[in-house]
Amino acid sequence: MESRIRVVVGKPGLDGHDRGVKVVARALRDAGMEVIYTGLHQTPEQIVQTAIQEDAAAIGLSILSGAHMTLFARVLEVLREQDAEDIVVFGGGIIPDEDIPELQRLGVAQIFTPGATTEEIVDWVRASIPQVAR
Repeated sequence: MESRIRVVVGKPGLDGHDRGVKVVARALRDAGMEVIYTGLHQTPEQIVQTAIQEDAAAIGLSILSGAHMTLFARVLEVLREQDAEDIVVFGGGIIPDEDIPELQRLGVAQIFTPGATTEEIVDWVRASIPQVAR
């Protein structure tokens, strides 16, 4: 069987801007990954539950609302509660540079800020997320 990386991509919180997350989801899909997009206005609990149900290796979050510290932290907390810490969390959006070290300390594997290319994101996912035979 072919190995494919399975990624859940989500927009937690009240942020309704989804153009960027759709571009990233399509780039990951076009690079041969299985992508499950949860849609807008998802709770951290819904995103984690989807990742567990879909047997995803990673969760990619897009946050433009300024609630990144709260939402990333809650996703990581729910993963711990569900004994699913093997699911890698990465994300992007409007995230101030000074918040990135704290997000990484919490367990976010990578943050992509405005200006990151889809190629950079795809390359990072390929290098950092384990592939699973399906």
